[in-house]
Amino acid sequence: MKSKLFTLSVLLLFSANTFAQDTKLTDYVDPRIGSEGLGRVFIGPSYPYGMVKPSPDCTPRPNSGWLPMPEQVDGFSQVHVSGTGGGPKYGNILVMPFGDGMDRTKHIDHRKYETIKLGYYTTQFQASGIQTEITTAPKASFYRFTYPKDSLKSLAIDAGFFLGESPVPDAREAQQFVGSEIQIISDREVIGYTRIRGGWNNGRAYTVYFYAETDKPFVNTATWKGDKITNEKFQYDSHQKTGALLRFNSSEEVVQLKVGISFLSSLKARQNAHSDIPHWSFETAYQQLLTQWENLLQRIEISPRTPEAQKRMFYTGLYHTMIMPVDRSGENPLWADNEPYYDDFYAIWDTYRTSSPLITLIDPKRETDIVRSLINIYKRDGYMPDARSGNCNGRTQGGSNAEIVIADAFVKGLEGIDYELGLQAMLKDATVCPGDRHEAEGRGGLIPYLELGYIPYGIPRAGNRTVEYSYCDYAIGLVAKGLEKEDLYQHYLKQSGNWKNLWRDDYEHAGAKGFILPRDEKGNWLDEITFGKSNIQKPTFTYTPVTFEGPWYTPWWDMFFYEASSWEYSLSIPHDVPGLIEKCGGAEKFEARLDIFFDQGFFNVNNEPSFLSPCLYHWLGKPYRSSDRIHQIIAKNYNDGPIGLPGNDDSGAMSSWLAFHMMGLYPNAGQDYYLINTPLLEETIFRLDNGKTFKISTQGLSDKNRYIQSVTLNGKTYPYSAIRHKDIVAGGELILKMGKQPSEWGKQLLLNEENEK
Repeated sequence: MKSKLFTLSVLLLFSANTFAQDTKLTDYVDPRIGSEGLGRVFIGPSYPYGMVKPSPDCTPRPNSGWLPMPEQVDGFSQVHVSGTGGGPKYGNILVMPFGDGMDRTKHIDHRKYETIKLGYYTTQFQASGIQTEITTAPKASFYRFTYPKDSLKSLAIDAGFFLGESPVPDAREAQQFVGSEIQIISDREVIGYTRIRGGWNNGRAYTVYFYAETDKPFVNTATWKGDKITNEKFQYDSHQKTGALLRFNSSEEVVQLKVGISFLSSLKARQNAHSDIPHWSFETAYQQLLTQWENLLQRIEISPRTPEAQKRMFYTGLYHTMIMPVDRSGENPLWADNEPYYDDFYAIWDTYRTSSPLITLIDPKRETDIVRSLINIYKRDGYMPDARSGNCNGRTQGGSNAEIVIADAFVKGLEGIDYELGLQAMLKDATVCPGDRHEAEGRGGLIPYLELGYIPYGIPRAGNRTVEYSYCDYAIGLVAKGLEKEDLYQHYLKQSGNWKNLWRDDYEHAGAKGFILPRDEKGNWLDEITFGKSNIQKPTFTYTPVTFEGPWYTPWWDMFFYEASSWEYSLSIPHDVPGLIEKCGGAEKFEARLDIFFDQGFFNVNNEPSFLSPCLYHWLGKPYRSSDRIHQIIAKNYNDGPIGLPGNDDSGAMSSWLAFHMMGLYPNAGQDYYLINTPLLEETIFRLDNGKTFKISTQGLSDKNRYIQSVTLNGKTYPYSAIRHKDIVAGGELILKMGKQPSEWGKQLLLNEENEK
């Protein structure tokens, strides 16, 4: 009997291992998840953190370029962002295959079909019948055009196209054309650049240089400037849009195109194209991209018994997390040094909570480079970004949140980072007012924050800035303490309580008492808020915990809270949840408040300030209630379809939130632990950078057995509802025994470090 059981066990193990070896994790990545609705994810091929992101542009409107069929396609540009809100950015260097005619205005076509996969996009156009296939390398894109047999074979390269164009000069968040240039340098090569300013971060001008090369020669060419097409081989920059029209021999049915991109020069773009893709094999380039992603995705493996939809949701979540920020090391036009350079932090306000911690688990060396880049931006540009795009800081939304990213790396022991310099960068944010640059970097309203202990109403985003600066101060304190700077630690620990200075204890709403509310510079609470700044007419409105914005003529980014209500921000105190519970009247009233928050619809699933809120039951000794809330939220708002994300993915923020909760862990960013929840996944294995593995296993997990009964860590009873990062990277196994009813497990969040020692 034992022999048969042993044989069966070996066969099952062999079968599982064979499954794992034969199945590629990249097969479970579906770039269509979150592409429609509010998600706005990028659907084209991308390397991990790749600089070049080619995909179709369906008119200049959408941020990611793409819209679902039957929308028209203007062409395929090389640089995009993923999951962003606000104004668009990029959409540069457009290419478009076409047939008859050399009139660039007639190239717009509609898709007959399209296929979207990780690393690969293809479509066929209705009118021309041309098929376009795209894959990419880190700094160069690769196209394969298949033309109908009896048609003309032509290609347009548009150096003037970009997303978010507005006829209004200096329109807020609209990109504005500055200049372009193009030159046909041989019968297979075209070079040039586009220069654009503005966009979401209202940034200074950035220049995208390109080098385009085909595998078949041109037999006829033309160029354009403005509305004039000529037979000239070049069009110099005179602040007009330029482009090239190329025709191939009619006998050629397949034409391949490489487009190298650089932010330094066209010659550098040429080097990028030739070094990234030194061949003309489309399949080879595609497989190289898949290999890069497969190696990263294998860092976290899940049970092969996981339902197919959950596999797609999970691995697509990991994928979305590693698209941005963008690695532009060696491509920085502003300064030269050997430090890593990353751009398109779009924005840290969105990504610090879940995306950065997930990258730390998957690829800590990458996160180290990202943090080093943030610190070096401070060293060279004066401030770390809260957001950065097109080599320019901007915009700030709440806190100076790069500080939390540094603190997160510090407490989790990431090596190779100059934390002394990092602390200097953090202190620059916390002590030096950025003046009229407050929308781009630093801390707006810093002077009253330091003088009053809060930011008074009238300064943009006074409410959430006060709350978020308090957390950023806590992050500074953590790093200062770790660097043995006790005075600094005590100062910023005290300052991290500034959120309490906007807490109005006596205010009641919907059955809850105590909220973050507006206060003027004299300390008065403001029930009535004045519209505008007129000295004659002063209409007012009543401010309540559910107020989101003022009248239509009031800029929404100047409101008391950014993208959220007081109900949300009054629960967003991640560094002092015990203090928050006390302010809410104790554990019983806090639990009732959480129930009101979720049951009456004050929770906003698509907004980052609410990310931690479902886990707050942990601090009440009831992690099962957190798990119930999380599973309800996921079931209602996430799926594996095109409308699979409940809000802007924001550079992977929504996706990484989902991925963490599917594993049963959730980080409290800037701190060294993860909350333990009931996972959706039966088993998760972290293949750690140090060569060790950490496994999360469940016993008896099902829809009915959804409550954790007991936990063991490496064979020892583990009664706490959180686990430290050091315990994960040490390797081992966390086993969750499941049951049908809530248990006594998890009454205590975590043992204090001091007691552990």
